[in-house]
Amino acid sequence: MKKLLLLVVSTLLILAFFVLDLNHFLTLDTLKASLGQFETWRADSPVLVGFTFFVFYVAVAALSLPGAVIMTLAAGALFGLLAGTAIVSFASSIGATLAFLASRYLLRDAIQNRFGNRLKAINDGMARDGVFYLFTLRLVPLFPFFLINLLMGLTKIRTRSYYWVSQVGMLAGTLVYVNAGTQLARISGLSSIVSPGLLMSFALLGVFPMLSKWFLTLLQRRRVYARWQRPKKFDRNLIVIGAGAAGLVSAYIGATVRAKVTLIEAHKMGGDCLNYGCVPSKALIKSARIAHQMRHGEHYGLAAVVPEFSFRKIMARVHEIIRTIAPHDSVERYTKLGVEVLQGYARIVDPWTVEVTLNNGGDNNIVRLTTRSIVIATGAKPIVPLLPGLEDVGYVTSDTLWDEFAKLDAPPARLVVLGGGPIGCELAQSFARLGSQVTQVEMAPRIMMREDQELSELARNALTRDGVDVLTSHKALRCERESVDGRESKFIVLEHDGAELRIEFDALLCAVGRVARLSGYGLEQLGIETQRTVLTNDYLETLYPNIFAAGDVAGPYQFTHTAAHQAWYATVNALFGDFKKFKVDYSAIPWATFITPEVARVGINEQEAREKHVAYEVTQYDLDGLDRATTDGTAYGFVKVLTVPGKDRILGVTIVGEHAADLLAEFVLAMKHGLGLNKILGTIHTYPTLAEANKYVAGEWKRSHVPQWIFAWSERYHAWMRG
Repeated sequence: MKKLLLLVVSTLLILAFFVLDLNHFLTLDTLKASLGQFETWRADSPVLVGFTFFVFYVAVAALSLPGAVIMTLAAGALFGLLAGTAIVSFASSIGATLAFLASRYLLRDAIQNRFGNRLKAINDGMARDGVFYLFTLRLVPLFPFFLINLLMGLTKIRTRSYYWVSQVGMLAGTLVYVNAGTQLARISGLSSIVSPGLLMSFALLGVFPMLSKWFLTLLQRRRVYARWQRPKKFDRNLIVIGAGAAGLVSAYIGATVRAKVTLIEAHKMGGDCLNYGCVPSKALIKSARIAHQMRHGEHYGLAAVVPEFSFRKIMARVHEIIRTIAPHDSVERYTKLGVEVLQGYARIVDPWTVEVTLNNGGDNNIVRLTTRSIVIATGAKPIVPLLPGLEDVGYVTSDTLWDEFAKLDAPPARLVVLGGGPIGCELAQSFARLGSQVTQVEMAPRIMMREDQELSELARNALTRDGVDVLTSHKALRCERESVDGRESKFIVLEHDGAELRIEFDALLCAVGRVARLSGYGLEQLGIETQRTVLTNDYLETLYPNIFAAGDVAGPYQFTHTAAHQAWYATVNALFGDFKKFKVDYSAIPWATFITPEVARVGINEQEAREKHVAYEVTQYDLDGLDRATTDGTAYGFVKVLTVPGKDRILGVTIVGEHAADLLAEFVLAMKHGLGLNKILGTIHTYPTLAEANKYVAGEWKRSHVPQWIFAWSERYHAWMRG
């Protein structure tokens, strides 16, 4: 109601201005004819006339009425150059700010909610360079000021910044017009004030902030590099530190464009994904899933059997799969591609020099290379909590369990998993299916906290059905070792609702998250800022514009596919940034948790939409109605799509069910290229496949958005056609 009242009052004032023909008074001829009367009033009551003029000017600017130029001339004629400039400068800035606030109050929330994703780049740009943009526009009278007020109100620029930039930016133009007003009798038209030459001068003046920004950036670069001696020649075009997903892609791209590239890896080629993460965990998940299906053979019309297996063979299979995939990421392959691969520890000595301590341990095992650009792709490592007694009882992480558990004849009888994120959930379910008694401990109120509440509950129920004892809101206090019945036993002590709980275990898996590898690479000596990750800008540049970071070490996502995605931007910007730089695009990042049922997502979910105050509609299709899911015995889960209210534009998708991560790809493509649900609905999907679920959820959206009156008229039409 307040917004409606403001809109009505503003509209009535604008209508009154034109209906009462008040714009007649704001013309050059009327001003000249009335100047004598105005001067008489000013002589009699200078303060009252000045204040009245000020208030009227504020109203004209706030309501975006025509005539501000004439009033500026009048200020010069009535009050002189100094007083007239002061009155107009403050009145125009206050009026512009009021118009800005009215636009913000009436329109911004609606516009941001409706077009939030599309406006993200503009919002980010305004947060970073909004003052420069506004200052440029204020200096150039070619841009209508009322339009600037309206559009700026839709952005997130601060009101205080808007006011003072307007005050300073409009001052030059105000001086020109007020000075012209002091010579009012000589003015025959506005063209005699604003000549093409003057407009060109204003336009050049408007470019000044951008030139200033470029110059300041240049000075910043010179200041950053000031204490370093730049080499006259370089040994390499690009040095990549780390041979995980990001590093391998960076080296591959560099070699493809025929740059001279050196890739440095201290440990295993392929990084975490190949050796400790994606590959071994998915191999283990597959074995555990088959064991689960054997136990539930009756679900498929078969006899249920207790699977007999050798845990050593399962772990041997995991390592065999790693060895099978390893050649894709090997030294030999990348050497053939044209990449120089050095196995050793890298340290950045200066912005263009990398020192490598080779693993061969020879007399000449230290090499120094110069390079034009560097990509830091050192990945992440598991977080080990500072838990008293942890080192004494022993533990494994998602990195070490593959070698440690490969020594076991059977899976751990009693396994405690610390952490309720994707890694903890996947491994907890897998070991439970292989026969371990698994207790999963999560300090937060629920597991998988980044997902919607219903998904957290679904995941918890799935793990519980497989035998995992899921303990949420439990905080680990310490670990203890003691003798029980003549044998050494290990315990973890938890706190829940103020009470302590002791759980005995045979193995403890720490899966509480991962942290970027930041130490030992010379970042501190160079002054490259780090927090949980290496801090970069939109182009993945660090403090030094020739040093980039990509992958887990750069954040904000810790996915193999995101690391590869960032690597493209980092490498292209490193090699070709002098001509064109690309901002990294995070608009459609997919991720998945490979429990049963799988949980996959792209874009925002309901939880995030509420936190960000994004308006949305929900359309859901349950997989229990999908023919292929029924035949496969996997008729559970759903496809949930968030769309802009009344539109088919996709804000986010969550899929729960068999092969959810594979089904998600169609929605990732749609979001990346701006395709809506209508396009998916119009695409032929093979029958019978799980992918039909994507078309059916689009059909659900379409059905709910067809106007009901169309069906009524269609019924009448067909009745008429029947005669």
